[in-house]
Order: sequence, then C-alpha cells, then structure tokens
Amino acid sequence: MESHFKKSQIQPHDLERAKSIIANIDSLYSQKVVGQNLMKETLLCGLLSGGHILIESVPGLAKTTAASALAHSISGSFKRIQCTPDLMPNDIVGTQIYNFNSSSFTTQLGPVHANLVLLDEINRSSAKTQSAMLEAMQEGQTTIGGKDYKLPQPFMVLATQNPIEEEGTYILPEAQLDRFLLKTVIEYPTKEEEKIVLSKIVDGSQARDISGTPATLGDIKFLITLARKVHISENIYQFIIDIINASRPETSTIENLNLRVRVGASPRGSIAFAICSQSLALLRGRDYVIPEDVQDLKYSVLRHRLVRTFDALADEITPESIIDDIFNQIKVP
Repeated sequence: MESHFKKSQIQPHDLERAKSIIANIDSLYSQKVVGQNLMKETLLCGLLSGGHILIESVPGLAKTTAASALAHSISGSFKRIQCTPDLMPNDIVGTQIYNFNSSSFTTQLGPVHANLVLLDEINRSSAKTQSAMLEAMQEGQTTIGGKDYKLPQPFMVLATQNPIEEEGTYILPEAQLDRFLLKTVIEYPTKEEEKIVLSKIVDGSQARDISGTPATLGDIKFLITLARKVHISENIYQFIIDIINASRPETSTIENLNLRVRVGASPRGSIAFAICSQSLALLRGRDYVIPEDVQDLKYSVLRHRLVRTFDALADEITPESIIDDIFNQIKVP
C-alpha cells in the first residue's frame, strides 16, 4: 500500500484548506438535498475534474434541486435549460439582436454562459441542438456572429435523461455520450430519507434559502488545481490501463466479451479514471490515489462507454454486469 501514497506534491496546509472547503460545501449542499450521497460525490468529483456529467433517473429524484444546491454552495451562477424538440442552438448558445435605433447588432449570451448548467432531458432536444451544446462543453466557448465568447470558469454541465419515456426523444449517439466525463444513475431514496424529505416539506424548511457562506469561485479553482497534484502511482496507472484494455473485445482476455460488447472504452475512459480518482481522493481527504478510488468510479466512468451488441441488448444484459465481470478479472494492485 505504501507505493500509493509517496511523492505527494501537496503541502499539509493546502490539504487542510481543501478539507475545510469541501466540508463547507457539503454542509450547505446537505441543507437542500437529503441522502443521494452518490449523486453528491459524483457532482463534486465532476466539478473538481473539470468535466461534465450525465444523470439518468426517473422524474422527481432531486436532480434540479441538487444542481441548484451545488451552485448556491459555491457562489456560482446557475441556469436551467428545459430541452424540448423545438429548442434551437441559439436558444442555449446566444444570438445577435438588431437594434433599430443604433442600426447595429448587440450580442445576447445564452443560458449556457453560467458556472453550472442543468440541461434537463437532453434527449428531448434535436440532434442539432445536442451538438451545439456538446461543442460548447468541449471547446469551453461559444461562437456568435463570428466572435468567440469564453464560458465562465469553473464550468460544468449536468445533463439529465429520463429512461422511461421514448416518445419525442432523440437518443444521444455513442460518440457524444463518450464526451461526458461521468454518467450516474440515481436510485429512489430509502424509507428513512423519504420521511425526512416529507418532514422538511411539511415544516417549510425545504423552501428556506441555504444559510451560510458559500465557497468562492477562487476556492473551487484552488480545489481543481490541487486535485491535479494528487499522487497516482505507477501501479494505479497500470490498473487503469488493464481495466480499459479488458473492456475492448480486441484486447480483452475475458471469455465471450465480444458477444456482449461491440466497442469498448476509448482513451477518454482511462483519462476519466485517472483525473476522477485524483478528485475523489481529495474529496476523501487524501493526497494520493488508492485502488478503491478507481473501483468506486467503475460504473460512472464505464457504463456509457461500452457499446453493447444487439444480442446483449436483446438479452437485457446491463452495462453494470459487464463492468463487474471486467473488474473481477483484473488484479488489484
């Protein structure tokens, strides 16, 4: 285990500052969101990793509340975009408006120009609008009237999709899914958590504003920079490479994987494991990555990067079951 935590580049006082900032964000966020610890950890992990997150769940599981609570916990601007089939790229990116009085055009920036953007039901928007949004996510800027406009930093998109409705939806292609750093699936709350939610609604505490001092954007930039200094040993790098190669039918030694997986994870998968394991380690108070950090990210990193065969889809073989088979075959350092 010692090989996992040597050569740290993080000073003890910086690690203590990071713990304090993270604890404050957690305290503010928890005033609005009950339970859903997986979603909280995924949101913070994506924020510290500089990536975007795809959230899948049925309606009513606090996706919008969580995004708003996170934005209010970090002094960031927050915008919500409700996707519909008639939503146009200019509606999210921005457009030029002609001013008759001055005979000139003025630029109106769209809602994507915010620190935290909730793209609700992304699969309801057309392919053209999806592409415009994903381009903004990838490039970190928008182009309006031939002029580039940088998106604010930090910048994170939370895109949601509803798995129970197919009418009027446009499925995201695999190549676009791969651009999301993480994909998380939100489950129903426990009975105890749901009881707390009901009591907060009834006594009115859920409607109150978050009380406390939010982390500054400077604090978040500090965490992002610090996360990249978290030490990853050579053993962890090899662990990640072995996982990714085991997911590819061409290089995998897992029996009959080619009957279940048509295309395995791209190099974006290994990059996601590396930078997200750094962020997760920092969130857990460490300046080094351990194998458990990588293991705890397995579904979020891989579930949207494995393209299943038609037979696997017909047999309702889940990505999670394939991922479990992959990890059961890989030696843990």
